Amino acid sequence: MASLVRLQNEIERIKEEYFTRNRIAEENRQRENEAAILIQSWFRGCQVRSYLSHLHRKATIIQKIWRGFTARAHFRQMVKAAYFIMKMNFYHEMSVRIQQRWRGYCVRKYSHNYYARKRYMEGLARKNKQIRRDLEEFSEFQRRERERMAMEREEQEKNVQAQRMHFLLSTKQCPGVFNSPFRPGPDEMELRLRRTKPLPPRNIPRDRASLLGNTSPSSPSFPGVPRAFGAKPLPPIPSKKPQGPFRGPAEVWAQRQRGLEPSLRVQTSISDLEQAQDQLRSGEWRNHTMETMFQPFSKAHQNRSYERMLHTSSSFQPVPYGTKHFREEHQENLQGKQS
Repeated sequence: MASLVRLQNEIERIKEEYFTRNRIAEENRQRENEAAILIQSWFRGCQVRSYLSHLHRKATIIQKIWRGFTARAHFRQMVKAAYFIMKMNFYHEMSVRIQQRWRGYCVRKYSHNYYARKRYMEGLARKNKQIRRDLEEFSEFQRRERERMAMEREEQEKNVQAQRMHFLLSTKQCPGVFNSPFRPGPDEMELRLRRTKPLPPRNIPRDRASLLGNTSPSSPSFPGVPRAFGAKPLPPIPSKKPQGPFRGPAEVWAQRQRGLEPSLRVQTSISDLEQAQDQLRSGEWRNHTMETMFQPFSKAHQNRSYERMLHTSSSFQPVPYGTKHFREEHQENLQGKQS
């Protein structure tokens, strides 16, 4: 009862407090609404961002798995291609080695003979040394001959000069130019003048008829023209060609006896083209590296005769294949042990 009385006494205060709180709530409604909206937007943004980050993580995982799968597939294809290329390169290298061995064997057996060529080259080297030695001796002999001929020519010229200057020889009464009394001994030319003989006198006609001016067949003047005693001889006939349209007798004779000179059209045969074609066809074999087909597994080479090569023209000829070469040199080492 007391509480009821107390409540009745506080009704006014409660009403007044109610109205006061309602007024304060009405005053703060807009601000609270905005605060609630701000809280809701922040919360919803957090939810959306967390969901988007979740989706991003899942998408990254999917992309990682797919890219790893495609990269592994591409890598497997690359490994297969690299393995195929490596295998083909290996096969190519092995085929090259097989071809190399086979071609070397075929060339050594059917084309060239190593030991014969080696002996030929050794003999050629010895021959070259001998030829060089002979050429050096011949060149030395020629040099000595040239020196000897030069010395002989010089000696002959000195002798001719000494004959021409023989009048300068000294006598007992008068010393010559080359025998000066102021020198300890005579000069070389003085000794040469003593050894040589003077030139013989010229052939001067001493017959009386020539001295009187009569002509003779051996007279250097013209026939029929007398030459007086002491008169000068006439000059000789000049050997130059006289001016004018005159030709020598030798040229006239050559012109008369000249052979026939047909033109190129007359000289050329009517079948010259066919002959040139036949000659060209017969010489085409020089341009062929190999006339017959390569038959390594046939026996066509057994019936073919040996063709002489260029180096077989010398005395060092190759020995045919199969005579004491390779394994035939030491047959005793190839035999098995006798039990």
